[in-house]
Amino acid sequence: MGSHGIGVSRLLGAIIEASHDDKGIIWPEGVTPFPVGIVNLKQGDAAADAACEGLEKALLAKGLEPLYDDRDERAGAKFATMDLIGLPWRITVGPRGLEKGVVELTSRRSGLSEEVSPEAAVARVAEIYAGI
Repeated sequence: MGSHGIGVSRLLGAIIEASHDDKGIIWPEGVTPFPVGIVNLKQGDAAADAACEGLEKALLAKGLEPLYDDRDERAGAKFATMDLIGLPWRITVGPRGLEKGVVELTSRRSGLSEEVSPEAAVARVAEIYAGI
């Protein structure tokens, strides 16, 4: 027996075909496996580790499960992985930004980044997903 319906595998393929670029997938907010990725630029730095864990807990408290990249890799490799996976939003945490009290919030679709406080980053991501 055959089925001509739209199954999950066909739907995922269609979404990826419609929403990608040369770097990888760009998941729409409504179907992304994770709403946001957290990139720790200096794994092992006490302040960066604590800030990332705080962001993760704050996002989980809002009902959003982030993907936390805490690998001991170069920043470029972490960014390339996040672009390939295609999460709609990325929060980048590094020692220099933390000295100024900011993290970087980046949209995968537009590539635009802004420096905001960690609390503002969580609030912004929560606001985006509030209606989804």
